[in-house]
Amino acid sequence: MTDIFEKFNSLNIMIIGDVMMDSYIWGKVERVSPEAPVPVVKVSNKENRLGGAANVALNVQSLGGKPFICAIIGDDKDGEEFLSLLRNQNLSEQGILKIKNRPTTVKTRIIAHNQQIVRVDVETDENISEAETEVMIGMIKKILAEQKIDAIIFEDYDKGLITEKLISETAELAEHRGIITVVDPKKRNFHSYKGVHLFKPNLKELEDGLKMVIDSSKPNQVENAISKLKSQLGARAVMLTLSEKGVFINSDLGQRHVAAHKRDIADVSGAGDTVIATAALCLAAGLDEFKASEIANLAGGLVCEHVGVVPIDKARLLEESRKL
Repeated sequence: MTDIFEKFNSLNIMIIGDVMMDSYIWGKVERVSPEAPVPVVKVSNKENRLGGAANVALNVQSLGGKPFICAIIGDDKDGEEFLSLLRNQNLSEQGILKIKNRPTTVKTRIIAHNQQIVRVDVETDENISEAETEVMIGMIKKILAEQKIDAIIFEDYDKGLITEKLISETAELAEHRGIITVVDPKKRNFHSYKGVHLFKPNLKELEDGLKMVIDSSKPNQVENAISKLKSQLGARAVMLTLSEKGVFINSDLGQRHVAAHKRDIADVSGAGDTVIATAALCLAAGLDEFKASEIANLAGGLVCEHVGVVPIDKARLLEESRKL
């Protein structure tokens, strides 16, 4: 396992997806507002972090890989703060496209006594224009021409960057170059990811995508739904994440349920980002879908022990992976 984790250090991963800034306001609640029946949070600290597809990049970086983010931000103050956070993490700005009159996505979480009180979102989910899509595809092509990319992650939050044209053209480029493609999907483009290597929905996304109710306690229902999706997409593997029930993987090698490890769960925010980043690196390093899903499942559980969105600790993941 040590050899695999060392191999991560030589891998370049492209992340195409919706980036955002996670803003945290920490404080204490000592009274209720006289203006309305809501808690008054006395602020003790504020912090901005990279979120969404940028958090996937942080997880790739934490595991030793080199991430290349292809994403959009607004030409605004929050966009500048986002770029500042990128620079502080030594992440490339090469694939970041600024768009005028479009807000940078910011999710502000107000936390008191280690509990999230409320979240405030500033965003738009309007698709980017055809012209902007062409610019982004050009940026993707440039990076592919200049760098050895080992895997491409589509990190789709339905915020408007990822369109059918962007998916089809990028997937074709990846297929031509023999690059692994992995997908963390959302509802809008759910059926557009044809022929990808690994497709990773959660249960709600699977139900929405197939327009059916699935009882996760009934293995036959889960197996049938995933088989149907795998066939529709022509994907090599589908990995369904089931929160505390672990993951279910259906690949050309067969199918398997991977149980979750018992954890003291503090916050599930960002766990999906960790899972997809870990799975992509494992596949690019040469592991099969089963082993990759085992390690990715483990990684997702580990980050849930922390409050807020945090990237995976490589040393701890390696230590726990040796026990699998």
